[in-house]
Amino acid sequence: MTRAVDRVYAHLRDGIIAGSYEPGSRLGEVEIAELTATSRTPVREALRRLEMESLVEVLPHRGARVRSWTADDLDEIYDLRMNLEAMAASRAARRIDGKDLDRLAELCDLMEAAAAQGAEQRLDLMAQLNDEFHAIVRTAAASSRLLTMLGSVIQLPLVMRTFHRYAPADLARSHAHHRDLVAALRARDETWADSVMRAHVRAAKHVLLQSLAPPSDANPEKPDDTQEPRR
Repeated sequence: MTRAVDRVYAHLRDGIIAGSYEPGSRLGEVEIAELTATSRTPVREALRRLEMESLVEVLPHRGARVRSWTADDLDEIYDLRMNLEAMAASRAARRIDGKDLDRLAELCDLMEAAAAQGAEQRLDLMAQLNDEFHAIVRTAAASSRLLTMLGSVIQLPLVMRTFHRYAPADLARSHAHHRDLVAALRARDETWADSVMRAHVRAAKHVLLQSLAPPSDANPEKPDDTQEPRR
């Protein structure tokens, strides 16, 4: 049973993150059970797990569907993430060991190298490396409660493919934040680590919300050429 649930969960989560299941898409239990060669019971359990991670919403009498977010939702989620990630960074500054610090520095090198390539698959690799970077910091915080709370907000950047929305300047700033965070953790400076993480998540929120904003009319006074001229 557990293996079946894990298989269905992995299938759905990977599909949501990859965009195979788009926001608002219905997730029918029968169809998913057939697709994953299992019964509806593990499908229901997998959907519950995804609902707890805010990737899926289950509506009364309408079933499950992939979660979609408004700009207000994203603003709120990123503010929650900022506070939780900053707390994790602060705690990690007192607890992280040298081996993890060395791995964080190595990940900085790998992310910068991946970003320099610029290809789509390299950005996907950078997102994976970034996920590992932040996972090390969260784990070093040594707080199961904090990890549980973060679980509901850390999936969003993957689903929204945030790195694919970054301009070169945004990527450079993100890399600088990672380097600063490693320096703060090596210095065992809780306040510095907290501050860097807050700036890092706030910058990511800005990029995401700006990318979703409707384009503004640069020349609002310009007449519509499709209208018949006044006589």
